[in-house]
Amino acid sequence: MLYRWSLVPLVLSVSLFASAQTADELVNKNIAAKGGMDKIKAIRTVRITSTVVLPGGFKGVAGQENLRPNLVRETFTVQGMTQVQAYDGTVGWQIQPFSGKKDPEFLGEDDLRDLILDSDIDGPLVDYQAKGNKVEYLGHDSVDGDDALRLKVTLNSGDIVYYYLDPDTFLEIRKETQEFIRGSIRENASEMGAYKPVGGVMYPFSLASGPKNDPAQWQTYTVDRMEVNIPLDNSEFAVPASLKRKENTK
Repeated sequence: MLYRWSLVPLVLSVSLFASAQTADELVNKNIAAKGGMDKIKAIRTVRITSTVVLPGGFKGVAGQENLRPNLVRETFTVQGMTQVQAYDGTVGWQIQPFSGKKDPEFLGEDDLRDLILDSDIDGPLVDYQAKGNKVEYLGHDSVDGDDALRLKVTLNSGDIVYYYLDPDTFLEIRKETQEFIRGSIRENASEMGAYKPVGGVMYPFSLASGPKNDPAQWQTYTVDRMEVNIPLDNSEFAVPASLKRKENTK
């Protein structure tokens, strides 16, 4: 009896170690499937232009620009109006013409969460430990009836991202996010596919995303053009001068 119970801590420690190893192995396979760490790190800038179909069939044009290490600018244009959201590595700001606001304004902490996640040009899995993220392997799951490998990423912020990897390609086919905002949880999901290589790195050219529990409100994105390592300047992401002046007069 003593001998049997004395094995329990050892068995548990071996089990936990194997689980951690499996998570690391899947992360490494995902990175290799995308093109490898060297090619991923060689991407300094990204510009994506996509056609967006909104619920109800309305179409728009979405743009996203990333500049390493953590700058991002996202635009959405429909019916001649363009919404802008940007993060300069420290501060987030936006222009919201659809709400009747033509002047730039700062983004609040809650609204900034998704933008900060998008600002990581490599994604949370690359160098996850250095970023303060934690990755766990949760085993097999199902996405639209197909087998998938599920990873849980607890971000440094405390928010959680679940990645579902194709067991054959090890590329992401679904992502779910949980953001903890003032005592409540905001959950979104994305499904991606049609991967193509750009600059030696695999990117999804098809994406659908929206509230996790309301697929009827999802938006679909089809990438029309993607460019990497093009010239981008920090000024494109910087807080507009008019907003800085407004802030300084307070």
